[in-house]
Amino acid sequence: MSQKTTSTKQTVTLSDGSGKTIALPVLPGTAGPSVIDIRKLYGESGYFTYDPGFTSTASCESKITYIDGDEGVLLYRGYPIDQLAERSSFLETSYLLLFGQLPSRTQMEEFRESVTRHTMVNEQLNFFYRGFRRDAHPMAILVGVVGAMSAFYHDSTDINDPHQRLVASIRLIAKMPTITAWAYKYSVGQPFMYPRNDLGYCENFLHMMFAVPTEEYRASPVLASALEKIFILHADHEQNASTSTVRVAGSSGANPFACIAAGIACLWGPAHGGANEAVLSMLAEIGSVDRIPEYIKRAKDKSDPFRLMGFGHRVYKNFDPRATVLRATAREVLAELNIKKEPILELAVELEKIALQDDYFVKRKLYPNVDFYSGIILRAMGFPTSMFTVLFALARTVGWIAQWGEMMEDPERKIGRPRQLYTGAAHRDYTPIEKRG
Repeated sequence: MSQKTTSTKQTVTLSDGSGKTIALPVLPGTAGPSVIDIRKLYGESGYFTYDPGFTSTASCESKITYIDGDEGVLLYRGYPIDQLAERSSFLETSYLLLFGQLPSRTQMEEFRESVTRHTMVNEQLNFFYRGFRRDAHPMAILVGVVGAMSAFYHDSTDINDPHQRLVASIRLIAKMPTITAWAYKYSVGQPFMYPRNDLGYCENFLHMMFAVPTEEYRASPVLASALEKIFILHADHEQNASTSTVRVAGSSGANPFACIAAGIACLWGPAHGGANEAVLSMLAEIGSVDRIPEYIKRAKDKSDPFRLMGFGHRVYKNFDPRATVLRATAREVLAELNIKKEPILELAVELEKIALQDDYFVKRKLYPNVDFYSGIILRAMGFPTSMFTVLFALARTVGWIAQWGEMMEDPERKIGRPRQLYTGAAHRDYTPIEKRG
């Protein structure tokens, strides 16, 4: 493969050894690596590319999120994630992801009002929950209820109508806290708490989660702020597995509620959205502070299947910029709740300290990631581990919707249709069963 640059464009030349060469254009991005445009490769050469997991393939053009894993950079529409987490709100960040710009004061008020007025769900959805077993996992409930929304909101399922796409987007962002909180309430046998229009997005969610009709509930500003940061940090993360799932589902023309339900189902996988839940499971397995050295030793042993969950990241090779924000937030939450003798949390703090000082982890840049700290925070706030991935889905909904909306407006949109390297049997003729050995 050779590469050349002209005054107008850069190309890459491929040769298969037969003397035939193919020139493929190179498309530059605003930041990050350029891409080789292989759309005409099969037609001109008869070859497909082979890329399991699509880890070297750009599936789309996007203006929403940028990640530089080597430098530990995460940008939403060009804005650094730490600035948004410290200065913005989840709804303002949602506006940014959806529309590409930070809102004016008037735009923000109109957007907040629109979301607030859509937090109620159709009352018939109340009965939908009763079709699930009491011990159903909240993610199973979430997949079912979000998918069922297309049966209740027919006036926002026409994907070719920009207004209906916007209405569906607002509805999903607004109703996800209600649907999520009700999934929890159903699992513990408590009555559903309806949304309150006098509360902010995160305060309202905490109220629906933890309030009961018999007494007054006031969300701590520190806890609401911590949840706000967690939601902002999880709002989008480029073309990950669940986002790609939403885009592929949307490429077929499926309605937005079905697409988001597909994304939720993908996020449910332990290799994706279940990582912070896995952190708590690991801490429970370790059990006590005095057993940490034993598990540190096991983590260093390549022949031992045990791995420290919540350390290192597939994308971030230096540090996870989201973890930097949540590390300070975790300490604020623990101080606010005056938690000093919670065994699991004591264990997490001690494990973090040892891992940050141990040469083995430092040299390999296995720093605590966003899942490690978010797990600690959510546990301290009283969320059961079964709700961790559900909260991830709540936050990521805005990113999915932004990515879906961008795809719907892309004039080059095509239905997702990956190819394959076939290694099965060649042509075989059918043999009647009586003639088979």
